[in-house]
This record gives sequence, C-alpha cells and structure tokens, in this order.
Amino acid sequence: MTSRDRSFSRGLAVLRQATGVVIPVFVPPGVDAERAASLLADTVTACCSQVADPQQVCLGVDGADYGEGLARRIAQRSGAVVSVAPRHRGKLEAVRVGMQRLLARSDLRYMAVVDQDGDHFANELLNLVRAAEWMVAQTGDARVVILGRRLFLHRSLGFLRGELERLADYVLVQALRYRAALRGEPLKLAYATHLDLVPDFHSGYKLFSRAVAGRVFTVEPPLMGLGEEAVYRHACEAVMVVEPLLAGARLGAVNRTAVNVQPISTFRLMDRAQLTADMILWPCRRLEVPAAFVRRWLAEALSWLQLPTLAPQGREELAAVCRLVLAAYASGDAAQEQVSLEEGPLFV
Repeated sequence: MTSRDRSFSRGLAVLRQATGVVIPVFVPPGVDAERAASLLADTVTACCSQVADPQQVCLGVDGADYGEGLARRIAQRSGAVVSVAPRHRGKLEAVRVGMQRLLARSDLRYMAVVDQDGDHFANELLNLVRAAEWMVAQTGDARVVILGRRLFLHRSLGFLRGELERLADYVLVQALRYRAALRGEPLKLAYATHLDLVPDFHSGYKLFSRAVAGRVFTVEPPLMGLGEEAVYRHACEAVMVVEPLLAGARLGAVNRTAVNVQPISTFRLMDRAQLTADMILWPCRRLEVPAAFVRRWLAEALSWLQLPTLAPQGREELAAVCRLVLAAYASGDAAQEQVSLEEGPLFV
C-alpha cells in the first residue's frame, strides 16, 4: 500500500477509465413527466461528464412502459446506452439489467448506482471510487461495496420517511450481526461504521466492485416467500447490501451531499407501512432471523425513535409496520405477540 493508493490522480483515472454508472429509470403514472425528464437528462449529463466514454453510463429501464422512450431520447443525445427490463418489476430489476450491460465490458472495475431524481451528485462519485481503491489496497480483497452516506437523513427525506428508514437500518444491522454470530463469521463493517454504528444501508447511491456486481446482479435474489414487489421495489436497497455481504464483500461508507428537499419522489405513491415492513421482512427472512428476535429489535427501536412523538400519526405508522412484520411470520407465539407502543422507559 502506497500513497498512490489514496491519491486524487489515481482515483480520477479509475473513475474516468474504469467505472461505469447505472441510472435506474422509472417514470410511473402520477409523476410529473416533464420534471422527471428534466432531472433524468441532467443526471445523465452529470454522469457522462465524469467518465471518459459516455457508453460507460447505462440507463436501466424498469419495463418498456415506464420510461423507455424518454431514456432512448436522452441516450441518443448524450451517447449513453440503454437496457430495458423485459417487464416492470421494480428498481432492482432496472439496476440488474443495467449492471449486466456494463459487466459485458471487461474494462470496468467498478459500477455505481445513481438515482434518476437528481439527488445523487455525480461529481462526488470520485470519493466513492477513492474509498473503494483504498479498501482494496489495504485488505487485498477486491470485493467491496461503498455506501453514499447521507449527512442529514430527515432534511432530505422528511421526518416521517427518515424515521422509517432509521428503523429499517437498525433492524438490518441487528439481523446481520445475528447471522454473523451464529455462523462464526464476523461482519466486515470496519470501513462503514466509522461514521455511524448503524450504516445508511438504504441510501440509493452505491458503488460496487466488479467482483461483487458479477456475483449479485447476474442472478435473481431469493424472494423468501414474499412477492416480487416486496423484493424488487420495496426491499431493493437491502438486497443490494445483504447479497454482497453474504458473498463475502466488505462494506464502506463515504459522506455525500443530498438535495435539501428531494426534487421528485415516488414514495408518496406507495403504501408506507407495507414498504417499510418489506424493507425489514426480506433481510430478516434472508438472514434466517426468528420472529422473537425481530419483535425484540422492533420494541427496542420504538424506545429511541422520535416518530412516536408525532402524535397520533407517528404512533399509528409504527404500529402498522410492526403488525405487518410480525403477522408475516405467521406462526409461533412471538409472531402473534404484537409490539406495544407503551413499552419503554419511565424517564428520558
């Protein structure tokens, strides 16, 4: 390991010559199409400016009826490439088809996922690449994933969504530690927990080394008894963390900027409680966590989350999430026993 492994010049060269970018495209009914087109075009322009060849940027479209025409028009102007999923399934499928297109190029060492909504700044991709290069140089292991950590989760997402993501992140890190302890395989989180003990798993800005992308995005993830929407749309960020870690990858994190208020979002079109429940359910099932542990982690999180202070909506949202998660286990006393919102300390 030398000073060159941390240098700006090396990172820049790897970014420009050996990094690809997947921009998942999804333009559903109910979204301002003109605004979505403007943001996507700006995102593509920004990403193309960071790499030597615009064909290192791939627009992965989540089904032909959900933005293919727009993606092809923008790609024609920018020089980027387009890959369209055979059918609409969710963000994960858009990422998968884009990654598979980029993996066909032997010159790419890293592949990033950059959302279409303008919230991920392409000029900060260099930091993710430099962090990945540093990890590989230090560990000698090419299997790395870098999270683009948001500095102010509630400012960009809003209080309600920010709290729900904190809940999902907390349960996920507990589930990962549960499996690691049972298997006797310590988690490789030293490069991800220097900023937060609970990493920002659900940030959509991620960088994958080729070794990881080739393992994760060329096979379909197990549904674990859930529907496709639950896995490919709701739990997509958890899949993009859990599957690499199960394949032996190391996780890193780098601070990144976010827009103060998200320019556009499909969050409002979703069932929030079901979305959050699926973000918790899929990784817990994938990591073989019993219901009793999930229930305990939910109860613990309710004691420090601030969402219950938003009365009555916050309490109702959390109660709905807990009911859905525990009901999905469907058997056993722990699954039937609901989490009480009254359970908690007397003093704070």
